[in-house]
Amino acid sequence: MRVCHIITRMIVGGAQENTLYNCRDLIEQYHDDVLLLTGPSLGPEGSLLEQGRGVAVPTEVIPSLRRSIHPWHDLQAYRAIRRSLARYRPDVVHTHSAKAGILGRFAAWSLGIPAIVHTVHGAPFYPTQSYVTRTFYQMCERSAARRCHALISVADAMTDLMVDAKIAPREKFTTISSGMEVEPLLKAQQHRARRRKELGLTDSDIVIGKIARLFELKGHDDVIAAARRVVAQAPQVKFLFVGDGILRQSLEQQIAAAGLTKHFLFTGLVPPSTIPEQIAAMDLLVHASLREGLARALPQALIAGIPVVSYDIDGAREVTLHDQTGYLIAPRDVDALATALLRLASDENLRRKLGQHGQQRFADQFRHETMTRSIRELYERVLATNRP
Repeated sequence: MRVCHIITRMIVGGAQENTLYNCRDLIEQYHDDVLLLTGPSLGPEGSLLEQGRGVAVPTEVIPSLRRSIHPWHDLQAYRAIRRSLARYRPDVVHTHSAKAGILGRFAAWSLGIPAIVHTVHGAPFYPTQSYVTRTFYQMCERSAARRCHALISVADAMTDLMVDAKIAPREKFTTISSGMEVEPLLKAQQHRARRRKELGLTDSDIVIGKIARLFELKGHDDVIAAARRVVAQAPQVKFLFVGDGILRQSLEQQIAAAGLTKHFLFTGLVPPSTIPEQIAAMDLLVHASLREGLARALPQALIAGIPVVSYDIDGAREVTLHDQTGYLIAPRDVDALATALLRLASDENLRRKLGQHGQQRFADQFRHETMTRSIRELYERVLATNRP
């Protein structure tokens, strides 16, 4: 096959890792021709491609393809995408993220590409947006959904959300879990002693980790609020924030104002390849995001044998099985969040039990090879119907 993936930017993030694994697997395992179209990787999150992980994937950067809405740039990006597709002549166009998903599907449809697929990593509309903004995004998504042959959701919750918003009928969706490198996570504990020593942690420290961009709606402020109560009752607890972003200074100020500076550690931006060793330093993982399709950090922690506490949003409930792999908390319920964190922090046997169950349950489901096989089978089904 000739496959063209289109994504707005290749920053360090879940959707981007998913896309990169898919591209590389298609090339290495199926010997397909693959082209990756992307905008510049702007922002403090860093670029996956600059880390040398995309060298095997032919890539074309479109300077005008940006995350924010800008009519002139967006028109230029659409024309550039269309020119690239007309030149490359793919069998399949597979789009990701809101901006690239809309422009890419319109461009591919105008050229009569026989298989157009879009992955919903997370909906671009959500309840806290203004009515006008939310309605605008829903209109754009409905229009783009009519210009593709199939939609992939990274979690069943994404399908439910999109169907409820009347973006597309349910039969157009297929759920395929995001893929990742599973083996390093299964072996993560071999890094525990070294990584904890590097972070200045002692054997008696109980580490609650959070892996996420330091960005709005990621819930770091709720974790800090819960930490007040957690540390008061369990002073041996430390919090490890993995990631970087525009809110770092603000979060550090909140922590200092709460008198918790010695209980928080920031790693800053880390290469995705080091995530297993970051998780190895943790005893449990907290995910307090208010909007996310299915955060990769949740299955990553579970595959590494670490239990999780998560807000009950979107796809989180599909891996955070209450009292089996961790605990689900109603969003913004800081008291319940603190209670769940304290329960796990104080019970090593419970942590081990929940973590082991998560590892057994999800290791195979989230292998990137499993993801790519399912995606390629979907390509074949669409092509069997549409290719002349």
